[in-house]
Amino acid sequence: MSPSINRRAMTRMLAAAAATAVAGPVIAAEQPQKLFSIVTVKDEIVVGLTRDDGAMAGDVGEIGKALRSRGSMSFWRYAVRKGRDGELEQAPLARISVLANDSLRIEPYATPLRVIAAE
Repeated sequence: MSPSINRRAMTRMLAAAAATAVAGPVIAAEQPQKLFSIVTVKDEIVVGLTRDDGAMAGDVGEIGKALRSRGSMSFWRYAVRKGRDGELEQAPLARISVLANDSLRIEPYATPLRVIAAE
């Protein structure tokens, strides 16, 4: 990758972290859908659980145990988009399957944006 792409990515991550630190905890409590970040050595994605797995929606430890015991789990991958009102929102993009892996990490994800629940 070129240095300018790395700088742009770092700038976006720092801006998102700053916005999350200021507004995330307040907004996250109001969101109907809890989001998680799945981090691997290769990349990082934002996901939400399906309604069937809603019982473990707030506990990354429970999600990790379930993923390890099942070998794989389905999640909704989330992405930022513009809503009908023109405001940015986190919305489900695609249904994905995540395979258990020792180098995989699951973290809570807070966003200052409105979160659209997966159907």
